[in-house]
Amino acid sequence: MGISEKADSDHAIAGAVSGFVTRFTCQPLDVIKIRFQLQVEPIAAHDVSKYHSMLQATNSIVKDEGVLALWKGHVPAQLLSIIYGTGQFYAYHRFTKFSENLQIPESLKRPTQFMGGAFAGCVGTVLSYPFDTVRTRLVAQSTNRLVYKGIVDSFGTIMKTESPRAFFQGLWPTLLQIAPHTGIQFLFYNIFTDLCKFYSSDSSSSMTKSMFAGSAAGLVAKTAVYPFDLARKRMQIQGFEEGRVGFGKFFRCKGMVDCLVVTVKDEGIKGLFKGLVPSQLKAAATTALHFTVYEQTVLLIQRHRVS
Repeated sequence: MGISEKADSDHAIAGAVSGFVTRFTCQPLDVIKIRFQLQVEPIAAHDVSKYHSMLQATNSIVKDEGVLALWKGHVPAQLLSIIYGTGQFYAYHRFTKFSENLQIPESLKRPTQFMGGAFAGCVGTVLSYPFDTVRTRLVAQSTNRLVYKGIVDSFGTIMKTESPRAFFQGLWPTLLQIAPHTGIQFLFYNIFTDLCKFYSSDSSSSMTKSMFAGSAAGLVAKTAVYPFDLARKRMQIQGFEEGRVGFGKFFRCKGMVDCLVVTVKDEGIKGLFKGLVPSQLKAAATTALHFTVYEQTVLLIQRHRVS
């Protein structure tokens, strides 16, 4: 492997490490977010609502299912994050090198960063999507009504009782969400990073700058495309009604547009933003960790190679 290929692989390895660390740290917020997204009833103190708030939902999950339930679906989620992180950062690195070779003018710098992020997000999503579907179903199922015993059983059961297409249910709304989401994410990460370099002192560590830029970029990006994330989760549980016993009314839809229309019709515009707060907290934390761990890992690998 030549020097150039080794340098390219550094970004893939760093992306995998970044995905692993980020997922392990932020999985509980993801579990709560998914439970909120799949609840048709209001996220409020209501007689028919299982979950009312982040604190109440956390206490309820721990009380009813145990502390480890906050890491439900963690194994497929880790595989998802590692594969996604590897594909995303490697694709973005290659896109950046390609655009540099084209000598794109400075005036197109920001649009290019957006396009690179969108492309990277789509690559990572397609590669990791089956694990996302399995993770969602493992998180969504009731402890008292276990349909799947684990990740291997999940893959086998879905293949046997449904079809390979079931692993990719909700892929289109996911790509519609992920392309602008990662585009905005990389764009604003670069913008905030440049602002940090301009306004902060030289003594500020690169890690601090990465944490700030990443959290701010994650918050902006997640809020902008959140309804598509909700639609993806609701589409991924279609055909999984038996596993949702005890969680309230089951949500049914026929596709992305129908999902959004039915949600607004039954739950109002606010329904499109169920789980937004834990999602924003998760996005800020995960994006900060994602970029910081990625950059620090690349630096560590490169320093080790030099020494």
